Amino acid sequence: MADLNFENKLIIDIQEHFRENIIAAKVKRQKRVEIRTNRESIESVLLYLKEKQGFIHLAHISCVDWMEENRFELVFILWQPQEKINVLVKIDVNRLNPVAPNIDYIWSQANTYEREIREMFGIEFEGLVGRRELILEDWDDMPPMRRDFDTLQYVMDNYKFRSGREDAQDVRETIAKRTGEEIPEIAKKYSR
Repeated sequence: MADLNFENKLIIDIQEHFRENIIAAKVKRQKRVEIRTNRESIESVLLYLKEKQGFIHLAHISCVDWMEENRFELVFILWQPQEKINVLVKIDVNRLNPVAPNIDYIWSQANTYEREIREMFGIEFEGLVGRRELILEDWDDMPPMRRDFDTLQYVMDNYKFRSGREDAQDVRETIAKRTGEEIPEIAKKYSR
């Protein structure tokens, strides 16, 4: 059985230090801890993990769209190099009013992740500084990583049949002709 001393001690410490603000905390497996906190406590929890527990590296911030539950889930992935442990700290953000705290004063690289999430999911980060456009230029549609964004319809409306594209070829058909391979059934409905 794996030695989970550090992981278990971390869970106990976090729960004692942030009593009513920790919704759930568990060891997922060796070298992986998951903490769910409320939106109001995320900055305090992240600062504590960085300054008191040695999680000095913000590896990533990701976003999950739980459309049916009307929420986004932000996942802050932290790394502690001494013990070689990842902590995933999660918060929920209301999908109808998607606003989250900005943490780029804790880790400066958070600015890039937050700008990308703002652009792709439409979550505003309080006090976030940076151009609105990070990847998408002149975008005026729904954020494209939301699950209710219809990618196929967007492509059909904006690319496939626009003028000047009358001679456009289907990539799948071109490759199939060249290689002699069959287009997979699932892809046929997207071919011309």
